[in-house]
Amino acid sequence: MTKALFCVSTALVLIATFSSPQSSARGRKHYRLAQGAWGGPHIRLAVGDSSATIEYDCAHGQIDGPLVTDSRGRFSLKGTHSPEHPGPVRDNEQSAGQPARYTGWTDGKKMTLTVALAGRKETLGTFNLTLGGGGRVFTCR
Repeated sequence: MTKALFCVSTALVLIATFSSPQSSARGRKHYRLAQGAWGGPHIRLAVGDSSATIEYDCAHGQIDGPLVTDSRGRFSLKGTHSPEHPGPVRDNEQSAGQPARYTGWTDGKKMTLTVALAGRKETLGTFNLTLGGGGRVFTCR
């Protein structure tokens, strides 16, 4: 009985996290992206209350600000992308990220995420993630 109650409670929290609408200044409904670990081939995404960290093959990224979707689950978020390289990091090496745009779609359980550097038409990659997925990343460190 206790295990079933825990499972039901956890499911309700996840549903409420994704489905509770918030109104913007323009009156549009926005939905918070479900917090927790998202993962897929070549990517891991950790969504927190007001930011997310991304780790993918030989790079990492950061999304700051409200992580919200529109009523159809679409999002377009600003962040940074930082490429990595194999071998040691030099003492004077800067690791400041480049401005990036993270766009995609989610239904609260699955997500498609496309990464592009800001101001460029070329994408760095499109990834498929699932909530609770561990992700498999090959690091260059």
